[in-house]
Amino acid sequence: MKIYNSLTDKLEEFIPIEKGKITMYVCGPTVYNYVHIGNMRPAITFDMVANYFKYLGYEVRYASNFTDINPKIINAAKELGLTEREVADKFIKAYLDDINSYQCSCVTDRPTVLENLSNIIDFISKLIELDYAYNVDGDVYFRVRKIKDYGKLSNNTIAELESGARVEIDAKKEDPLDFALWRKTDSGENFSSPWGRGIPGWHTECVVMINNLFGSKIDIHGGGVDLKFPHHENEIAQSKALNNNYLANYWMHNGHINVDGTKMSKSLNNFILAKDFIKKYRPNVIKLAMFKTHYRLPFNISDNLFNEAITLDERIYNSLKQASVKIQVDNIKYSKLMQDVKINEIMDDDFNTPNLISYLLELVKELNSSLRTGLSFTEIYDKINLIVGVLGLHYEMPTMSEDDLKTYNAWLTAKKEKNFNEADKLRTQLIDKNIL
Repeated sequence: MKIYNSLTDKLEEFIPIEKGKITMYVCGPTVYNYVHIGNMRPAITFDMVANYFKYLGYEVRYASNFTDINPKIINAAKELGLTEREVADKFIKAYLDDINSYQCSCVTDRPTVLENLSNIIDFISKLIELDYAYNVDGDVYFRVRKIKDYGKLSNNTIAELESGARVEIDAKKEDPLDFALWRKTDSGENFSSPWGRGIPGWHTECVVMINNLFGSKIDIHGGGVDLKFPHHENEIAQSKALNNNYLANYWMHNGHINVDGTKMSKSLNNFILAKDFIKKYRPNVIKLAMFKTHYRLPFNISDNLFNEAITLDERIYNSLKQASVKIQVDNIKYSKLMQDVKINEIMDDDFNTPNLISYLLELVKELNSSLRTGLSFTEIYDKINLIVGVLGLHYEMPTMSEDDLKTYNAWLTAKKEKNFNEADKLRTQLIDKNIL
């Protein structure tokens, strides 16, 4: 299996830290507002990644955090007339509702900054002790130049960063490149620390959560491509300082989202809230549309793409339903497939979902043909269901009772005997029960 590692910019053979187990962390939202569809792409992408590892037989532990202490939350609290905790709790619930609506279910741990505050303070204290960080009047900064290969992930050099184009100006810093680990503040929600009251900097929380949950290093760290710099770069810097590693063996980044060819952004007012988008399209449709583009590439939202996904979703469902009904009517017994060589071949190439969907289409055609001609179809049916599981799709298949089976067989008999009135009546009953 090969994964494209953003840290080295190349495809690499995947070798887990511990045989049979996967540790994965994906940056979650800052909970000050409703999330947009761009925030859902990593949720959907890494749900698929976790599903595929489970399909391969791995035990997966997958964490994704909530940034619930942040200046954006303090500002939102003022605007909404709420406390910071009320804002954070409101939008954590809203995000979890979105995750449930989009049928993403693989995350096992959802740590928050608040519950890791003492760990964050301890972590910063260690960086100060090792001279990688310094306190200036209650603000604590990280010494970037002490990390020799800083910029490795984002392909930035120190010289390029020194130009000032991507450096935050702060007169307190020893060096313009340094970034904040702790921010002094007495306004809004703030917390006690050895350096005075304040809040943690954004870049420290994920390293601390990973160290706390998994130890010093994990298999995969993921997130959107926009997090490469400065967030992920600064996570690596702190991990290099304290643990002398790159925090994760494999760094994975999904591409951004475009709307009709233009990058989605709040400044252009072309962003789409996740809670609104799911009212327009079923989660299966969104996933099928999204997975037709490789996760590393920009994903373009267009009506044509989603109309195609609606048609594909219906084709998959109708084929599976016909096969499921036939299995029950004919009481077919068989041994289920656990894996399919072709699925492995496709997905072992850096989670190539566009090719997997092409394969899925072939299998749907084969299944329909086999159902029409009476050939054996259970293996094809199983392969489709394996792909459905990997992609995180959900189809509700009818479960037929004894009465349903009698009705179905009576309908077949009525058709055979050309008793069309009776056949139509029975067919209507079966349609009402979603069997036909």
